[in-house]
Amino acid sequence: MPIVTIQVTREGTTPEAASLTAEEKAALIKGSSQLLLDVLGKPVESTFVVIEEVDTDNWGWGGLPVQEFRRRRASQTG
Repeated sequence: MPIVTIQVTREGTTPEAASLTAEEKAALIKGSSQLLLDVLGKPVESTFVVIEEVDTDNWGWGGLPVQEFRRRRASQTG
């Protein structure tokens, strides 16, 4: 059984959103399942999708916590 894991940060899709909406999650599940069917011929009914939302405190980029990385990048670009 194919398993798809989707990781998204808990930033939501707009500045005021804290996470994905139920509708956005449903769309990711549907789209991922359809992609596996289209590309690999895997039946949708045997595809398992996991959406893991990651707090921004729990990931990093460029050797820094992501918020610090973003602050530094923003200050460099003006």
